[in-house]
Amino acid sequence: MSQKTFFITGANSGFGLAIATAASNQGHTVVGTVRSEASRASLAERLPAVRSVLCDVTEFDRIPDVVEQVERDHGPVDVLINNAGYGHEGILEESPLEEMRRQFDVNVFGAVAVAKAFLPRFRKRRRGFIVNVTSMGGMITMPGIAYYCGSKFALQGISEVMRAEMAPFGVHVTTLCPGSFRTDWAGRSMIRTERSIADYDALFDPIRAARQEKSGKQLGDPAKLAAAVLRLIVSDDPPPQLLLGSDALKLVSDRIERLQQEIETWKSVTVSTDG
Repeated sequence: MSQKTFFITGANSGFGLAIATAASNQGHTVVGTVRSEASRASLAERLPAVRSVLCDVTEFDRIPDVVEQVERDHGPVDVLINNAGYGHEGILEESPLEEMRRQFDVNVFGAVAVAKAFLPRFRKRRRGFIVNVTSMGGMITMPGIAYYCGSKFALQGISEVMRAEMAPFGVHVTTLCPGSFRTDWAGRSMIRTERSIADYDALFDPIRAARQEKSGKQLGDPAKLAAAVLRLIVSDDPPPQLLLGSDALKLVSDRIERLQQEIETWKSVTVSTDG
């Protein structure tokens, strides 16, 4: 692989750190965003070759200036890994709208703001690769993560449009849809709404307990995900979305099968509305 310059949001933990590590180890130039000086120091200690920049993706107005400075200091970016994000867990009725707003600010608006800072640069250069990290939760749902799934479904749809709009300019866009991996997503990074309505106990308490018990023991290996990303970005024909993890494969495949059955069952009603 020819040497490339990566811009990775949320590079100090989880998938961001894994991809930064793999890319740096292969000799690529890596610029990673962090949100605090403490995170910056931690990243520098673990990955001295990675350049870091302070950037909160919810500070939308700052992002174009950050990107301009990065390209001035390190040259044109070839690959954007839009990774910054977090999980929210909570029953919909119990979860305040403010928590939904914050979830969308980071997972959707932040990712789109970063992408938009790069789109004119990639378009003018007629090259570039955008990897928007969504989730299998952008293609399936489960009780207790409505805000998270909503944010990932939104980014999934926006990414598909972005892909179509950028394709004429030689710019690739792929969403990364991981299943359960050994990151902090279900641990310290997750925001959990306090329980308040007993009617939901039977449905949700076992789900929350199972997720907490499984945290850190998931099947998915972040280092193997990073290796898959490095294979992805050299593809001449990358997919619109890339599922990663056997659980993602099974759950998404099951949903597609159910959807096909539902379409067939209701087909006569569907076509009955044509005038």
